[in-house]
Amino acid sequence: MDDQTQLELDAAAFRALRAHLMEKRPDVQNIDLMNLAGFCRNCLSRWYQEAAQERGIEMSVEQAREAF
Repeated sequence: MDDQTQLELDAAAFRALRAHLMEKRPDVQNIDLMNLAGFCRNCLSRWYQEAAQERGIEMSVEQAREAF
């Protein structure tokens, strides 16, 4: 698999996870995610913010949290 295809698949999986948490399972609490998966919405938003900052994009904590 080439790098571009891998990137596109990773992005699609990420979008599906985000949509699932926001639309289909907004009832799932952060503590439940942390206990079961070892990460939560706050972790995802932090990783999102860090990725933006690595690319020179300013993003507040609040903006990153809105993504999840």
